[in-house]
Amino acid sequence: MKIYTRGGDDGSTGLPSGGRVPKSNPRVDAVGGLDEVNAAIGLAARACEGALLEQLRRIQGELLLLGAHVSAEHLSAGLPPFDDALITRLEQEIDAAEAVLPPLRNFILPGGSEASARLHLARTVCRRAERSLVALSQQAAVPPVALTYANRLGDWLFVMARLANHQAGVADVPWKPRAT
Repeated sequence: MKIYTRGGDDGSTGLPSGGRVPKSNPRVDAVGGLDEVNAAIGLAARACEGALLEQLRRIQGELLLLGAHVSAEHLSAGLPPFDDALITRLEQEIDAAEAVLPPLRNFILPGGSEASARLHLARTVCRRAERSLVALSQQAAVPPVALTYANRLGDWLFVMARLANHQAGVADVPWKPRAT
């Protein structure tokens, strides 16, 4: 199978529904945003190991499935389910990580260890993808779980960035506002 079809050379792309839309379409933008999160998580995974690496790989698969649900519009009946159990699991993992982290008493800057910096980057890409999903939901049907999952994933990435620093013995970088 060839990777190029020439079908998108005119600035359009196909949806699972069979129709073609401009590549600037909000649904295409939202799916592209999820793909960007997936790539950023892949980059973060290169600096992680053990349980965190396994969690990141699992989330990458979930993001592909979420992208399929978002792109499929009303045709997602044939896809594996994407449901609240995934959100519950993210929340449980956040709670477990926060149980071993020192309390957050001030804003922190993205950084510290390499793994943490990469996870913070993935978090910001996730927040942009979330904004694209919200924009799409204001114009078209989006599975409600997609919005919740994207929001919770951003939270998860923030906490895992802090956990990566903690496990590496590197302090979070506190934000020190300038005196005015």
